[in-house]
Amino acid sequence: MLDASSRLAILVLWLGLAACNQEAPPPTTATPSGYATQSFTPSGFTLPQGAGCEGDVSRFRAVMNNDYQTGNVKLSVYQQVSDAIDKADHLCASGNGAQASALIRSTKSRFGYP
Repeated sequence: MLDASSRLAILVLWLGLAACNQEAPPPTTATPSGYATQSFTPSGFTLPQGAGCEGDVSRFRAVMNNDYQTGNVKLSVYQQVSDAIDKADHLCASGNGAQASALIRSTKSRFGYP
C-alpha cells in the first residue's frame, strides 16, 4: 500500500493531467472592419483609369474592394481574388504585362466577373 505522501503526489499528478484534457473554447475570428460596411455602391464610385496591366489590376482591385465592402463576396473569396490580384500586380511591375493581364482575365472568369 502507498503512504500518504505517495498518494498525494499521485493525486496531484492525476489532477495535473486531467487539467491538460480540458477543452479550450474555440478561437473567435474577428470580422474584418471593411466587410459589408455599406449596403450599396457609393454614388461617387468610379473605376480607376489606366491602360495595360496597371489599369486591369487597379480596376479589378477597385471592383473587388467594393464588392467586399457591400457584402457581395465572402472573405474567403475576397482573399483568393486579392491574392491573384497581388500576383498580377507583381507581374505587371516586373515587366510581364501580358501575363498580368491574362491572370486578371482568368481570375475574373473563374469567379464569375465579366
